Amino acid sequence: MRHAVITAGSKGLGKKVTEQFLEMGCSVTINYRSDVTRVSQLMTEWEPYQEKLQFVQGDVTKKEDIANIIEQAMKRFGRIDYLVNNAGPYIFERKKLVDYDEKEWYEIINGNLNAVFHFLKLTIPIMRKQKFGRIITYGFQDAEHTPGWIYRSAFAAAKAGLVSLTKTIAFEEAEYGITANMVCPGDIIGEMKEADIETARLIKDNHTPVGRSGTGEDIGRIIRFLCEDNSDFITGSVISASGGIQVVNRGLQ
Repeated sequence: MRHAVITAGSKGLGKKVTEQFLEMGCSVTINYRSDVTRVSQLMTEWEPYQEKLQFVQGDVTKKEDIANIIEQAMKRFGRIDYLVNNAGPYIFERKKLVDYDEKEWYEIINGNLNAVFHFLKLTIPIMRKQKFGRIITYGFQDAEHTPGWIYRSAFAAAKAGLVSLTKTIAFEEAEYGITANMVCPGDIIGEMKEADIETARLIKDNHTPVGRSGTGEDIGRIIRFLCEDNSDFITGSVISASGGIQVVNRGLQ
């Protein structure tokens, strides 16, 4: 049985990604930060999958928590086939670089870039032994072109660095049957993060050329495809799902 480790897999986009892996018949280790009530709800909602699930509390900005997540995954399931780096701190307040304090800056960099480094250091040796692995990171639209993003300096810097890291890992680990790709969600907000595509089609959204909002299912389906055995030719890619809307710096246009 293939096994997936998904950070922040209990809420938002992560929840829909987790559901994709459960539907694939995989076992899943779900990392969550602090919401124990949410975990209890999911244990009821996903009751048919109980034997394939475990929840591990941890803050991905902390190296020791990352080590525990991987340790618990191996202890319970004995392998890691898919690593989905879904967690990533984000500051919604719009402010310029000089208005960030050091704590905010380091939390964003640690959670979005350094955390992936620590996960990869622990996970890649396991995948090498298996001769199989799928690594997924998250970015933002056009991150591969390192655009400036007003009021999002820390997040943009972390994700632009993560693009290069993802591509580098794709080159370095290809010989071991490991792929690494980045998915870039568009402006998926609120309840739509846990919604399915059919629900979105029932709600008209004229802000996107396709006429509907993006959903967590959109992102989950992309990740599921990238993680298939026969998707081994796709590696080092950056794939956006934005519905045709320009997300970055749209307020300046």
